[in-house]
Amino acid sequence: MSASAPPSPRQATVERNTKETQITVTVKLDGSGHLDVETGLPFLDHMLDQIARHGLIDLTIRATGDLDIDAHHTVEDIGITLGQALNRALDKTGIRRYGHAYVPLDEALSRVVLDFSGRPGLDYHVEFVKGTVGNFDVDLFHEFFQGFVNHAMVTLHIDNIRGKNAHHQIETIFKAFGRALRTAMEIDARAADHIPSTKGVL
Repeated sequence: MSASAPPSPRQATVERNTKETQITVTVKLDGSGHLDVETGLPFLDHMLDQIARHGLIDLTIRATGDLDIDAHHTVEDIGITLGQALNRALDKTGIRRYGHAYVPLDEALSRVVLDFSGRPGLDYHVEFVKGTVGNFDVDLFHEFFQGFVNHAMVTLHIDNIRGKNAHHQIETIFKAFGRALRTAMEIDARAADHIPSTKGVL
């Protein structure tokens, strides 16, 4: 089995409906990087596009939330639903399991390292130079990634190493996240029938 022939369709759709948000996410892990998104949050849409394009994941995301209050519930619940969809789509047999990426954007540089460990954990080290990009509260990105790891069952380390522009800081993080996902989800042709763990399970 070659790396270009995944063992399953590796796609899933998940719906999440609460009193605060209504969200549907479809993921196709072996995609071309296409994004079809409506969240009501243009800056978040721009960041989700980085995941799709750099992860070569096809994403369809529809989200309606209580944005009249603030964006917190919508951003967090999109992270949760994306994590659920990815977890459902991914058969861990034969995957590389680990992925990492360093990505620059002008003066900014970020590193993302992840492990499809089956254990949720987020280690997040980002000091933004300002609190908003446009009218988007950048602190909400922590909530997005926390929701994601809790439901994708991954260990995720995010470090913004440097940056003087908040837009650049977060864009390097999302680009690196997409690249790290892409590497970790790839099928390793030399171990295509094996779970990459001495436990035999992830």
